[in-house]
Amino acid sequence: MTTILSRLGAVALSAALTAGALVANAPTATADTTPWKPRGEQYAATVTTTDLAIKMDDGVTLRADLMRPAGADGKPITTKLPVIVTITAYNKTVLAAGGGAVLSGAGPAYLVKRGYAQLTVDARGTGSSEGQWGAFSAREGKDAGAIMEWAAKQPWSNGKTGMTGASYMGISQLFAAAHQPTGLKAIFPQVPGADVYRDVVASGGQIDVGFIPLWLGLVTATGVIPPAYGAQEPAAGFKMATDHLMGGLNFTLPLAVQAVLGGEPAYDGPFYKERSPINVIDKVKVPTFFVGGEFDLFQRGTPLNFESLQRNGVPTKFILGPWDHLQGSSGAEVAKAGYGTLSELQLRWFDHYIKGRDGQLEKISPLTYYEQGSGAWVKKSRWMASDLSAKKYKLSGSSSIGGQSGRLTSTTTPVAGASIVPPVPVTGLCTRSANQWTAGVANMLVPTLPCFQDNALNDLGGITFDTAPLGKSVRFQGPLNARLYVSSPTGDGMLSVAIEDVAPDGKVSRITGGWQVIAHRALDTARSRYLDGMLLQAYHPFTKAAKKPLASGAIEPVDVEVFPTGAVIKAGHKLRIAVQAFDVPHLLSPLTDLLTQLVPVTVHTGTKYPSAVTMAVR
Repeated sequence: MTTILSRLGAVALSAALTAGALVANAPTATADTTPWKPRGEQYAATVTTTDLAIKMDDGVTLRADLMRPAGADGKPITTKLPVIVTITAYNKTVLAAGGGAVLSGAGPAYLVKRGYAQLTVDARGTGSSEGQWGAFSAREGKDAGAIMEWAAKQPWSNGKTGMTGASYMGISQLFAAAHQPTGLKAIFPQVPGADVYRDVVASGGQIDVGFIPLWLGLVTATGVIPPAYGAQEPAAGFKMATDHLMGGLNFTLPLAVQAVLGGEPAYDGPFYKERSPINVIDKVKVPTFFVGGEFDLFQRGTPLNFESLQRNGVPTKFILGPWDHLQGSSGAEVAKAGYGTLSELQLRWFDHYIKGRDGQLEKISPLTYYEQGSGAWVKKSRWMASDLSAKKYKLSGSSSIGGQSGRLTSTTTPVAGASIVPPVPVTGLCTRSANQWTAGVANMLVPTLPCFQDNALNDLGGITFDTAPLGKSVRFQGPLNARLYVSSPTGDGMLSVAIEDVAPDGKVSRITGGWQVIAHRALDTARSRYLDGMLLQAYHPFTKAAKKPLASGAIEPVDVEVFPTGAVIKAGHKLRIAVQAFDVPHLLSPLTDLLTQLVPVTVHTGTKYPSAVTMAVR
């Protein structure tokens, strides 16, 4: 049973002030010269009490497992301890059975053996808890705050709490912290989102059909596992099962169907605003340590959360590595940033803010990110620091399917051209994007697949524009904007953009990407980001009211938000923008729009139609 649960947890998800000095060029280089070292174990063993009942104010009972240090007699020690809390939708039993290493990072025993208690709670309507699931709803956020208040008041707690967990569990931390519960001292969210609609649900206005079905399936599957307490409390077990069934019928199934059919969930609005941490981030006041991934589902959102807290003066750190969602969730490679393993970092963070030990946190840079193209770890004080300036690369001439590239230039006057992006419905299928938007499943199943590392074959299905081989390296960081002047026979269509590095030997490395439905091109300038007067991060409303196809025969600009990253294009390499009409299996048009979006789109270039890519360089 343990093996089955472990596989279910792993496979179901598989099926969230020093200026920039480069660290050594190897990703495994040690960046931290501090004498700080993790302290040893205080206790040799742990003991777990399962299915503690936590009653919410509306009468719904949530269930939690409590791990504490064990004495020589195998019983929990009686000393009151600080409590680390994880709130999960993936069934605490699955995490305990082995799925936790993939789904939520460091195992809890490391901290427990060093004088902490660990409380793992199934969110409402998931796992062994009662109620109907409503992912990241206001009710669930209220539950999170109440859980933290409850944990601080228990007889085995010393009144001080912290939180850990990845993805869903990371987002839950932000919602819990926004309620400012008594006793909460610090949190450690891995790969959390910020704006769920733009981050993952409908990037660019099409529906995510890569990750979202896997995620909904994971929660549903782990929610039907009979609870351990069912034999002793049959009435409670029956209520839990009934609640979960009704949750699937009332929330999960209607949400998926309505989104695919072009209903309200296909557009941004109150539903997603309620579920987006960025809308409550200003209420988060506790020290926060973020871990993010450059190929993660929340590649866009985690930096926004970090920036918001830093701007508000909240103590915060951020490590951004070359990881997909599963890799970022496991935290297995965090040590490559140079500060220790994930467990050691969590100990350092919580010991400092909960136990008052000197973690020498000033030795950890506010931001440490992996630079694609060099393998260096870059240390900076801010995500968008003053060392960055806007640079524009203009598309010039024409490109065509099959490998004929146009020119990308920052200095010369662009040549007029028109390039047709054909609707090839398999583009994206064998790319790093496919792995990213299935949460890292593909990489786990076939890690040596060449097309995950080389985008050359996929680029043949669209149009490309390249610089000449660079005379000197170009370093860029943060979000990018691709402004493409387009026309379409239906006034609509999809633009799937990739920013890439073309090596002298022809290998094409996909660095990052962005997506935009033409009819959703309306720009909210007040919420967009500019640098040196140039648009760097477009913000589109994605509402039904703002949706507007192009007029017949019109050529208009469409700004594509390209997700943030950090990279260098080395001297001798080329910078490339690739444009396609599909990103499979990531995105699918709502069925009501399929015919208008399954069309060729023409990208226009030249001085009259100044299509360009804008980035922040240093």
